[in-house]
Amino acid sequence: MGQLFSGTSNDEQQKDLASSFTAYFKNVKVENQIISQETIHSIESHLMRGNIQGANSAISDALKEIDNTPVNVAVTGESGTGKSSFINALRGVGHEEKDAAPTGAVETTMHRMPYKHRNIPNVIIWDLPGIGTTNFQPKDYLEKVKFSEYDFFIIISSTRFTKNDVDLAKAVRYMKKNFYFVRSKVDFDLWNEKHCKPSTYDREKVLQLIRNYCVDTFKKNNIDEPQIFLISSRDLSEYDFPVLMDTLIKCLPAQKRHSFLLSLPNITEAAIERKREFLKQFIWLETLMVGISTYFPIVNDIIDNDVKLLKASLYQYQVHFGVDDASLQSLAKDWQVPVEQLKEIIKSPNLLKTTNEETIQEKILECWNMLCLAKGSPLNKSLYAKKVFYLQLYFLDIVTADAKILLKEIYYRNRLCSD
Repeated sequence: MGQLFSGTSNDEQQKDLASSFTAYFKNVKVENQIISQETIHSIESHLMRGNIQGANSAISDALKEIDNTPVNVAVTGESGTGKSSFINALRGVGHEEKDAAPTGAVETTMHRMPYKHRNIPNVIIWDLPGIGTTNFQPKDYLEKVKFSEYDFFIIISSTRFTKNDVDLAKAVRYMKKNFYFVRSKVDFDLWNEKHCKPSTYDREKVLQLIRNYCVDTFKKNNIDEPQIFLISSRDLSEYDFPVLMDTLIKCLPAQKRHSFLLSLPNITEAAIERKREFLKQFIWLETLMVGISTYFPIVNDIIDNDVKLLKASLYQYQVHFGVDDASLQSLAKDWQVPVEQLKEIIKSPNLLKTTNEETIQEKILECWNMLCLAKGSPLNKSLYAKKVFYLQLYFLDIVTADAKILLKEIYYRNRLCSD
């Protein structure tokens, strides 16, 4: 992150705050920003005018909006298309867990059903009844399921998109909402082709045929050619699921991106890295708010409030990246290995673990010294750059690395099972 803020006089400090803020967000792509352009301009304007209270309020309101704004995703499709499997995979929930969406070959959803994300409660996935199971026309159907509440619609098919699906998409578009077509269970299609036609099997050709077939359906029904996402809920890292998630994030308003991204499973290293970048923005904004409201120099000691904040931050990062105790225990159960075996290959579980001879403050100071050593020189201790800011980034980097290690282990074990 480099030097956060510096300066001596109040005027210099205010100019430094404004220039630092502007420089930071210039390096963040618009589609990855967690606050809107309007909010960025507002904060920048307050800082330029020296309106510290206004800047502080704008940042505080933006952070509260990120934490509290709901994200509502509607998932619909005919019975047997894999709606529930998709919802469970999106939430990182196993089919047999108590809060899982029920799966089966028959229609299990006759009324809309909300499924909150277990770690990000303001992200809600709605399982809607397939329009073919109701007696409503598309527009009446949308009113019945309260279409205005959703940020976007995901329309799922496992074979072909029906006229009902196409008519529903047209109605959603007429209502000025975004919709996305998902063709599920492509792994089964590939398996069938491979075993039925082993000598002529071509994976990419089969996928293209599926895609072309879907596109032809839309053309015949007079709908503009949409993007088709081919997925398997059994393996989200394969096929088009990563592209689908990127598309959804870009189309969401800035204040909703953060929560939705954090709710997604760690399916690729790129997805893990993107979570890290979003969380870095959040940390930076929190630190900026502290800096512009206090005007005090860095202190040498870590105070009790800082200890509580650092412990809470580390835990939240572990939850977001799936390396907390509950996630590790679940993974260990799936792999039939002791949970301690998993903790041995990653760092964050023992990062703030103390012995009888040391205090938590001493453990945090040890982390600080490790961080300075990793950087090759003492870190900048200017007016607003508190140790807590650097340590939060340090913890985030360690948890990110842990998530990537577990992802590689998952990939390795999956390869062994498939071979």
